[in-house]
Amino acid sequence: MANDRLDVWIVDDDQSVRWVLEKALNQADMQTRSFERAEHLLEAIDDAEPDVLITDVRMPGMSGIALLERLRNSRPELPIIVITAHSDLENAVAAYKGGAFEYLPKPFDIDEAVELVQKAARANGRGGEETASKPDAIASMIGQAPAMQEVFRSIGRLAGSSMTVLITGESGTGKELVAQALHDHSPRANKTFVALNTSAIASELLESELFGHEKGAFTGADSRRIGRFEQADGGTLFLDEIGDMSPALQTRLLRVLAESEFYRVGGQTPIKVDVRVIAATNQDLARAVKESRFREDLYHRLNVIRINTPPLRQRRDDIPLLLNHYLATAAKELLQAFSWPGNVRQLVNATRRLTVTAPGTVITAEDIPGDLGGSESPKRATREWTRVLASWAERQLHNSDMPLLEAALPEFEKTLIEIAMSQTNGHRQEAAKLLGWGRNTLARKMKALHLD
Repeated sequence: MANDRLDVWIVDDDQSVRWVLEKALNQADMQTRSFERAEHLLEAIDDAEPDVLITDVRMPGMSGIALLERLRNSRPELPIIVITAHSDLENAVAAYKGGAFEYLPKPFDIDEAVELVQKAARANGRGGEETASKPDAIASMIGQAPAMQEVFRSIGRLAGSSMTVLITGESGTGKELVAQALHDHSPRANKTFVALNTSAIASELLESELFGHEKGAFTGADSRRIGRFEQADGGTLFLDEIGDMSPALQTRLLRVLAESEFYRVGGQTPIKVDVRVIAATNQDLARAVKESRFREDLYHRLNVIRINTPPLRQRRDDIPLLLNHYLATAAKELLQAFSWPGNVRQLVNATRRLTVTAPGTVITAEDIPGDLGGSESPKRATREWTRVLASWAERQLHNSDMPLLEAALPEFEKTLIEIAMSQTNGHRQEAAKLLGWGRNTLARKMKALHLD
């Protein structure tokens, strides 16, 4: 260090970012030197070397990731902090694999950045795994929100590791996507990734599903079965909803994790496996341990590293990104063949319409209405009105104490009678036939509903 002050170099093509960092670091009694391009830094670093380097990812010419790769070979002890506005899983993993000390998404807290520089200097340049491998296929994970950035950081830090991981979070938050990403960026990436939802299999069958069975082990076991642990040998086994596992299976799982060995159901020969286990749950396992519903020793064995997947309400800024991604997928798969006579205006209106009318999180061919090139199937039509009915029922329960059927049946019958009478131009005999009633029943209903 020159004059006992930390010497921090900054590479960023954004002048405002360089200025803010320089000002904050100078106020923290550090000296700085800034560069607009990575190439300029490489020219200067031949004559001097900083204590800490801060680099952007996307810049004209050489990228920050390419700069990391160059410096990892020539100056492996130099701690490098990567900052970027384009914060996604691919960049996070690439940064950590490239030897970054830390990954900091923009916009960042300036105090956090200063503290990170000080931490990097104290670490004496030990800033990451020295591996030349590049990131493999990225799982479909999208997120700019701070909570998702923490997930990306965790995946990046674990790149190159085969440690056991516990993923927690509510249902539907993408725990399996995180598990897949952990596998894809591990030394086991070229081996098998096996996923199993333990709550979807009856407890009496789960043991055979996990460990396999020998022929004749029980009624119906007509042949030997290879279990999920053997299928995942050398790779990764993802066990979802681990909190629902029975106490007996918890004991067997603990033994496998401790000894890397198990017996098939009905078997006499121990089977050795090399499997990385990633578990997931939407339950509070610490509480389950206190209530004696989950083994404490198994909990500690699984909870080596924990990653929490945030619910969507805690990452609302990501909703437009997710919508854009999945709507783009739907457009590519389903809507390119449509002629779009209303041009862009029709496309915009169709997007709004589909986000409201399509159930679930994926738009399928059945969700595309006929006026957009889809088929008007009876199944889709039924699903649309039942979805509207379900929405009404939820509002009714919140806003009224009246029993649902008492409130719904009169309106239901009134609507069907009006449609039938309209179709038959007011002819009651024919309308009753359409409704499946007798004429007297229709007359009585119309009177009760004041439709005379």
